[in-house]
Amino acid sequence: MRIAIAGGGLGGLTLARILHQHGIDAVVYEREASRSERPQGGSLDLHPESGQRALAEAGLAGRFRSKARPEGEEHRIVDPSGRSLLHHEPQPGSFSGRPEIDRRALRDLLLDSLPGDTVVWRHRLAAASPRSGGGWELTFHGGRRTDCDLLIGADGARSIVRSLLADVQLSYVATLVELNIEDVDRRHPHLAELVGPGNLWCVGVNQILAAQRLSDGSLRVGISLRAADRPIDTYRGRRALLDMFGGWDPRLTALIEAGDSAPVPRLIAAMPLGTRWSSRQGVTLIGDAAHLMPPVGEGANQAMLDAAELAGRLAANPADPDAAIQEYEEAMFARIHPIAEMSARVQAMMLSPTAAEDIVRFFTPRAAEPAPAE
Repeated sequence: MRIAIAGGGLGGLTLARILHQHGIDAVVYEREASRSERPQGGSLDLHPESGQRALAEAGLAGRFRSKARPEGEEHRIVDPSGRSLLHHEPQPGSFSGRPEIDRRALRDLLLDSLPGDTVVWRHRLAAASPRSGGGWELTFHGGRRTDCDLLIGADGARSIVRSLLADVQLSYVATLVELNIEDVDRRHPHLAELVGPGNLWCVGVNQILAAQRLSDGSLRVGISLRAADRPIDTYRGRRALLDMFGGWDPRLTALIEAGDSAPVPRLIAAMPLGTRWSSRQGVTLIGDAAHLMPPVGEGANQAMLDAAELAGRLAANPADPDAAIQEYEEAMFARIHPIAEMSARVQAMMLSPTAAEDIVRFFTPRAAEPAPAE
């Protein structure tokens, strides 16, 4: 059985690795020219029940711990005046929570675990057509073609493979503007101290200014705004961004002023809640292709868990991959629905007029209710 995985992100690479662990070959077709073509984004907190579980099934738990940063789980939340609202400090050196790892480091870890010919670079899927005898003919940008018996779409938010299974209209839920600050400890020690070893959220009315420490000593700064507030091009200038945060403590807006890169805005999309499809022979989806959600900490974790669960079912039933796919899809739909609902609620809460008190309430554990009197 020839298995093609469209997309060499975290989900597609995790799937290829776990299949390889079971002695099943797969080819990953990736549109980028190489692993170093572009930055991979910030860092991720990998959850024990999803992302970490997938890495354990991939035989990579030890390598993950050598790259992860438990201290990166520290989380500071402040208001526009700089007043602390919440400060979560993880237990030093503990991997029992949700340690952070840079996206690039995690992707490199997965790439290095695969045979050298698993990933085929410069192959961006343009179309997939069913063959008369079963399977799929794949056409890539530039005209190159191949075929496969089983096609797995791990090709992200605007998946080509998704169109084989469902007609989905994405909705825009936020605008995210990103900047980077290099060598922060030496060049901007006050910002290094402000952010700490993990994440800082500065929560205002309908907007959040956030910063995240990466393992290379840089900060990744993100500004989250409601998608409908302004045209996206108005966020490309630093001066315009600073004007949006007028009245905020200058120690916070210094995160915008110190950016080494030009602001990069992009619209954040999500799929409708409850999206599902009827199982189709020889094709399925994982990750954002299957269940694109607002980026509140679940996307990569669920993509990797999708990969682990699909690989496990294919390995358990290699003689009937379509039955394995159907079992995977039904379990995935049931698992994802409450997570997608929660992600939508958190996204709306974070960009609301009452975001500060709502976020603090969300992250504050509820005290146990007293037992009723005898």
